[in-house]
Amino acid sequence: MSTETAELSAATSEPKSHRPLRVWPAILLLVVMSIAKVLAQVIEDGPAQIWMVSAFGPLLCGILLVLIWWLALSRASWRERVLGFIGVAGGFAVTAFAMDKSMLGPAMMMLTVPMGTAAFAITAVLLRKASRFKRTMTAVLLACLGFGFSTLLRADGMWGDFALGLNWRWEETSEDKLLADRADQEAVKVADLAVEPNAALANAEWPGFRGPDRTGHYTGPAIDTDWSVNAPEELWRIPIGPAWSSFAVAGSMLFTQEQRKENECVVCYDADTGREVWVSEIKTRLNDPLGGPGPRATPAIADGSVFTLGSMGHLQRLDAKTGESIWQKNLCDVANRKPPMWGYCSSPLVVGSTLIVHAGGSGDKGTLGFDTNDGSLRWSAASGKQAYSSPQLCKVANEMYLLMMSERGLELLDPKTGEVRLEYDWKHSGYRALQPHVVDGNTILLPTGLGAGTRRIRIIKNADALSAEEMWTSRNLKPDFNDLVVHEGFAYGFDGTIFTCIDLDNNGEKQWKKGRYGKGQVLLLGNSDVLFVITEKGQGILVKADPGAHTELAKLPMLNDKTWNHPVVVGDRLYVRNAREAACYKLALIDSNQND
Repeated sequence: MSTETAELSAATSEPKSHRPLRVWPAILLLVVMSIAKVLAQVIEDGPAQIWMVSAFGPLLCGILLVLIWWLALSRASWRERVLGFIGVAGGFAVTAFAMDKSMLGPAMMMLTVPMGTAAFAITAVLLRKASRFKRTMTAVLLACLGFGFSTLLRADGMWGDFALGLNWRWEETSEDKLLADRADQEAVKVADLAVEPNAALANAEWPGFRGPDRTGHYTGPAIDTDWSVNAPEELWRIPIGPAWSSFAVAGSMLFTQEQRKENECVVCYDADTGREVWVSEIKTRLNDPLGGPGPRATPAIADGSVFTLGSMGHLQRLDAKTGESIWQKNLCDVANRKPPMWGYCSSPLVVGSTLIVHAGGSGDKGTLGFDTNDGSLRWSAASGKQAYSSPQLCKVANEMYLLMMSERGLELLDPKTGEVRLEYDWKHSGYRALQPHVVDGNTILLPTGLGAGTRRIRIIKNADALSAEEMWTSRNLKPDFNDLVVHEGFAYGFDGTIFTCIDLDNNGEKQWKKGRYGKGQVLLLGNSDVLFVITEKGQGILVKADPGAHTELAKLPMLNDKTWNHPVVVGDRLYVRNAREAACYKLALIDSNQND
């Protein structure tokens, strides 16, 4: 027998269990998995569904690698298939039991499953010609290591580009740092504050979310924008509990909300030192795997009190000087609903003696008006369910109306009675987490994120009846949860993750799009003609409010880690915070007399 004949005979008699694996389906699925993982970060101008592809695509490909390729198309022996499947499933089950509970959610879908199944498939592909035992057991072992890597991590929500926020499991959390910092710190007494509390509370400079009119427009003295000469001076920096709340400011009293382990807290800080004045706690915790834990809303100051809404629906009035509870309600009971996906986010609004919040309950329990004195329900009005916006009082067509945005569109309500005066229908398949903006008395901007764009509508008043017509819709400005500001006929905000300016009088035409700031926030300093941008990574940037060109005037690292919270400026003080720390900077003012 010739050598060639012997080799052919040996090949044909090889046991089927040692046949090379069919690997092209696995390679194809691995390529698709890789593309899906980075899709949301690559396509910044895509539709809302892009992020779902990035979230669920790797998970689906991983499942298909095991269930379809390995069990049906791999050419492995049935014993291999069964052992391989049991090994992978067992490794995943052990990992799921052992991992930090923060990893049970998007992190598991986007990291744990793809890493383990990809490791299994890659190993099997590379060892496709090896013996049955070697290729199967090695693939299972590396799959278990891929799964097991997740047991070393802790998830802290996701970034604006849908990338996971991960830390080592053994690292100290922001809540641990906060509690350690507060353990030996004596609280500041209200009587020792630099500004007399009663007078300050009667004239709060920044009484709630995004300022007095919720437009994110600071109208105080002009600042010196040359930070190379007069850089902001850091006055204090403190650890703070996770939350996406901003600050309300009255004199030397700084109010915000935060999470401290199992307690949601309303906290009053000394604005001059960052030291705690008082804290009010409710035992509850929102564990949101996307946004992270903690409250979302910003306190409101009125009538010597602080009004707050927690992420799980606890609405309360507190004495602003002591933190003592005056009354408390639960929106879950009032609106007969469970907390929405990302928790209750509506920042309370006080109009006269009525406290207004969005609850999103069915029927007429969408927007609610409570008596500020005793918390009794005065009125309720129908609204959308998936709204993360806040009620806003605006003058439209020479009358004061309450504006409320939801996934249904925009409602204009009578703030005294809750009567719906206008329902503007602009349905959105996702959510709305932005504020409307009245431009010139009878036109309103409706920013809508995740691909939908921004629309300008005109309100028409005929006797007592209101109607609305679309003026234009522009996809040149598509903010997600990052509110825009308006200055001299132009809107400035985030088109996805890139800072953008559009012309309001020219159908929303793009003037410029530059500045990769992530999904940060912007504050208009009108008397300085500048925009203060806090980037998603915590860098403070001054941008000239100029439609002609994107011009950065100054920049300074201010916070560490993900920053979605709205900044606040009062006088010569800049207050910034995120889910880990808060800081106060002193700004140089152009008028030296105001900078003493």
